[in-house]
Amino acid sequence: MLSYPFMQNALMAGALVAILSPIIGIFLVLRRYSMMGDTLAHSSLAGVAIGIVAGLSPTLSSVIFTALAALLIEFLRDRFKRYAEILMSVVLTLSVGIAIVLVSSGQANTNINQYLFGSILTVTRQDLYLVLLVALVTVGTVYYYYHELIYTTFDEDGAHIINIKVKRVNYIFALLMGLSIAVSIRITGVLVISSLIVLPVATAMQFKKGFKHTLFLSIAVGLIDVLLGLILSYTLDSAPGGTIALLSVITMVISLLINPFNK
Repeated sequence: MLSYPFMQNALMAGALVAILSPIIGIFLVLRRYSMMGDTLAHSSLAGVAIGIVAGLSPTLSSVIFTALAALLIEFLRDRFKRYAEILMSVVLTLSVGIAIVLVSSGQANTNINQYLFGSILTVTRQDLYLVLLVALVTVGTVYYYYHELIYTTFDEDGAHIINIKVKRVNYIFALLMGLSIAVSIRITGVLVISSLIVLPVATAMQFKKGFKHTLFLSIAVGLIDVLLGLILSYTLDSAPGGTIALLSVITMVISLLINPFNK
């Protein structure tokens, strides 16, 4: 299996996304913004459709559009805090509308499915380098702003009081989130990206450890889900994205079943 270059690329890209997604996901879950993952995934699909129709790189247009959507959501959330969930629904609907209009025009049909369902086995070296770049930037930025992110995640008002620049931290995180999701959909697909953002974190949280332990455990769970999912999909000749998503659910169910022993 590893003798094939496409499987080598798939495993490396999958491992990077498995590390990247829980790092973003743990802050999303703790902020109770899990829906934002789906919102930005659909925004990235609209970006892909725009790129295909305009004759641009779908990956590049997806990254730009998704980053702008993430910043827009944060801008609106900052001004209408009581309506954050509604605002995300508005952006999601707008993105889906753009994608449907462009796809139904017949100009974006060619490559859209590989972004909708994921196409990890067609990942190129260029895609791999882009994911690696975003992963390095994300890990470095989260490490640099670690304490600020912790404070704003658990107590945004308290973070204001101790003079943390909450707006700047939130906008930086929104940008990282948009970039991470945009580079991941080629691998996992729009329909299952939330499985890698939310489910490994939800699984790790069942063991009731501290924040750092939960973060590293969620990364470990994500790696197991992705790598084992890829191996199973190769063995069973099934869709990689769907196999990874199902394995993520199975892993979470197992953690729920053994959770009573961790009380």
